[in-house]
Amino acid sequence: MMETGQISESLLRTGCVFPRDLPRCGVATFAEYYENANNSQVFFYPLISTLPMDPLVAFVITLALITIVSLWYRISAFFTLIGGAVLFGLLAGMTPDATMLGIIAGIGKVFSAFGIIILCGAVIAKLLQEQHLIEEIVADIRRYVKNPPVIAGVSGYLLSVPITCCITAYIMLNPILDSLEKDQTKKNVLLYLAAVGGIISYALVYPTPVVIPLYEAFSGGMSPLLFDAVSIPLSLLLLGGILLYFRFVHPDAVNPKNAESRATSPESPGVGTPVLHQGTHWRAWAPFIAILIAIPVALLLLHLSQMSMINFIMLVGAVTAIALASPSVRTQGLSQGAKHAGLIIFDICGAGALGFVIVKSGFAQQALSQMTLLIPLILVPFILAALIETAQGSRVVTAVITAEVLAGSAVVSAIHPLPLILLISAGSCIVSYVTDPFFWLVQRTTGDDIQTVVKNYTLPIALAGFGIFIVALALEYLVFR
Repeated sequence: MMETGQISESLLRTGCVFPRDLPRCGVATFAEYYENANNSQVFFYPLISTLPMDPLVAFVITLALITIVSLWYRISAFFTLIGGAVLFGLLAGMTPDATMLGIIAGIGKVFSAFGIIILCGAVIAKLLQEQHLIEEIVADIRRYVKNPPVIAGVSGYLLSVPITCCITAYIMLNPILDSLEKDQTKKNVLLYLAAVGGIISYALVYPTPVVIPLYEAFSGGMSPLLFDAVSIPLSLLLLGGILLYFRFVHPDAVNPKNAESRATSPESPGVGTPVLHQGTHWRAWAPFIAILIAIPVALLLLHLSQMSMINFIMLVGAVTAIALASPSVRTQGLSQGAKHAGLIIFDICGAGALGFVIVKSGFAQQALSQMTLLIPLILVPFILAALIETAQGSRVVTAVITAEVLAGSAVVSAIHPLPLILLISAGSCIVSYVTDPFFWLVQRTTGDDIQTVVKNYTLPIALAGFGIFIVALALEYLVFR
């Protein structure tokens, strides 16, 4: 006989967590539910005694409390997000054990996706810093680049596509951009531009992990060349708009004249910094060159999947940096890199835990059923994607879940494939907030408070999302109808 408090992992497979799931589990009442459980005819997590709250209401309450706690108490993001996951699970009707299992699964999912990437990126950065190789990279960049903000945005934009991960591109660029400026505010502007630029191409250009599932689900025979003929110019236009936004918000950091004077002005080396030699410093660039070379090797020779390829190229870069470092520097760099990576990884794992619990509550399906009754069909993909992105934070997951939820619905037949994909991409950019692992990575690397990250990360991405949305509407009503 099954005890009332007994836990079975089969529930995560059957989804019989909430009272509304009882009919799908073969029972109609609480009495029958417990009777069948005691006879071991169904496997479930026992319900809590309180009535469940609507997932949409629980979601709003959870986000509000996470925001208040983050701003007021300024405690570690990991504990704030884990607390939010527990709160949402209990409000939505999950048992404490089901909630904790969801948190554990979400942490494991994010750690497996980003653990190696972040550790390798942190090790590369610390090894370069310990050997003063960052200064050599900066010297090489200053020789050719007169406007660091432009190079930051463009670099993030370009690297995200071949690497197929905007977070990996950001981690690669972090140590370089962090050393281009002495003023902390100006440093952080470069980091924000790299992050936002990477997300723009990641959400729009085929083939990235965000666009691929949408294209496969909705293309209907449309050529990827046609899609990129629209999405690439659109993404470049948005990148230019983001640069103008930062020039307006941070005029001293992005003003072209100021940037050019900083780039051309000589700087005296600091204490302990070696005198730089003329020419390109290839040893300093070696880890990044190894990463770029590893991309075609992973794809063409080893035939690795997208996830394997990302981890492989970062391991290649880290091994290259470790091999070129002296033994004393190697030990210090590995220790400091692991410490720095641990702080970042746990923050984004907290976001993964919250997102996993929210998605498992049936949040997306319920949102779709309510929206189709209240708003025009043209708005459904955009708002649904925005809700899913807000709930769990990953643009790739948003694309996959939105494609699954919309498949076979009236929405797909009512909208042309190209604007449909753009609408979902737009929605994935609208709310990049506390459930977004990238949000906490940027917050950790810049050291800024939550309000500042929202202004320089969340808001610019949202503006890009609204820009994509407007273009999608124009294409649907002016071109494809």
